[in-house]
Amino acid sequence: MLAVAKEFLPRIRHNEPMSRHTSWHVGGPAQIYFTPSDRADLASFLRSLPADVPVHWVGLGSNLLVRDGGIAGVVISMHGTLDRLERAGPDTVYGEAGVACARIARQCIKWGLGPAEFFAGIPGTLGGALAMNAGAFGGETWRHVLEVETIDRGGHEHRRSASEYQVSYRHVEPPAAQEWFLTATLGFEVRPPEHRGEIDALLERRKATQPIGEWSCGSVFTNPPGDHAARLIEAAGLKGLAVGGASVSVKHANFIINDGSATAADVESLIRRVQEDVQRAHGVRLHPEVRIVGEDAEERR
Repeated sequence: MLAVAKEFLPRIRHNEPMSRHTSWHVGGPAQIYFTPSDRADLASFLRSLPADVPVHWVGLGSNLLVRDGGIAGVVISMHGTLDRLERAGPDTVYGEAGVACARIARQCIKWGLGPAEFFAGIPGTLGGALAMNAGAFGGETWRHVLEVETIDRGGHEHRRSASEYQVSYRHVEPPAAQEWFLTATLGFEVRPPEHRGEIDALLERRKATQPIGEWSCGSVFTNPPGDHAARLIEAAGLKGLAVGGASVSVKHANFIINDGSATAADVESLIRRVQEDVQRAHGVRLHPEVRIVGEDAEERR
């Protein structure tokens, strides 16, 4: 069993079911689940870990599939912590990694800054949006990043400019391995008050076209160049296709829904089935946008 210093025990859960912390509501236990009280606590905890202990991070769990065998090592939760958001200048915003993206959208509208309303369509935290260059409604996170603060395995903090990262569609290549995002400074334009209704309009559009309120992870696959994953899946006749309690949404084909009885294995099997059927029908290999982590149930036995 992984030993943890006594000072961290009040913020530690052992064998914590990850189904409680993912939007698919599936996933086996995390060996250690840690919620830091602040940045100093996080740095101290990272320094205390043996170098060979795997570290995973979770925000709102919206882009994450944890296998049924769970996660060996440590999961660090940013939900409900490190969520400071403030205006840093006339056209800049400073946010910590645990702040919800939807909150960024709402606050930027209040401050008269934009375009930031696209953040309302990202069902996660700023840390996750930075890690994958998340986007929605035609906007992308890294178009607005000026600089970030990161933390490494040794608990050391770094300040880096956006130019140090190689960024593309749903992909971010960091300048150093095992550095994780703590904060970002985002740049926007000053906008007039008439933009205040745009979030409501975008959310209404999202509600009309996506299975909001059902258990999903958001978009499962990235869009291939010049096309849309949802179109390819629907054209292959896969809407409604089910494996166990997981099914392809009939409302939006790039969503997989848990009806309440699905296992992570059901979801992963359906992902593979969709990939195979789309490739057979269209000659296109879809790539998951969702991160798949952990071990199969059989591997933990």
